[in-house]
Amino acid sequence: MRIFHKKDGGIVQLIEKQKMMEWPVEMPLIFVNFIRDKQLDNYEDANVRKEVEKYLEEVTKDVAIPRLLSVLEGNDNDEIILALTRIEEISRKKIDMVRPIKPYIENLMKIKDKDITTLTKKIADNFAKEERKVELAKKRKIMQQKEKDFLAGKINATEYGKARKDYLILKE
Repeated sequence: MRIFHKKDGGIVQLIEKQKMMEWPVEMPLIFVNFIRDKQLDNYEDANVRKEVEKYLEEVTKDVAIPRLLSVLEGNDNDEIILALTRIEEISRKKIDMVRPIKPYIENLMKIKDKDITTLTKKIADNFAKEERKVELAKKRKIMQQKEKDFLAGKINATEYGKARKDYLILKE
């Protein structure tokens, strides 16, 4: 275990890089993203946050990316398919966890293996769905503001109609 000591006497424990080498290939990167997204803000001690962030950078550079690249850029299609299957499952549930893998997925689309191509397309589709949701949320927020402005008489019917049309086209 890697231990980080807080000023108040508490500790933060994270798994060692050597243990992560035994994990499935995609898990170290997912672990790093989870700690950054969900845990790092909970560490009240700024020094501990800084040390943990430095450690996460080390894990990414020394373990996560090299292991993932060794599999995804390797020649063992069965291993690639196994990793992509797990990545696809995760991307359906929590796309943010696999976002750092996106550039490597795009490179795999060039491989002429049917299973690999199918899995990479599914993962790419999951990314596209998520991007569409984000875009729709932005348009929805704009539309709500335009609706308030229209009802308050701040904008005319033409501007409101154009905004509504943009929103509806994207929604479909």
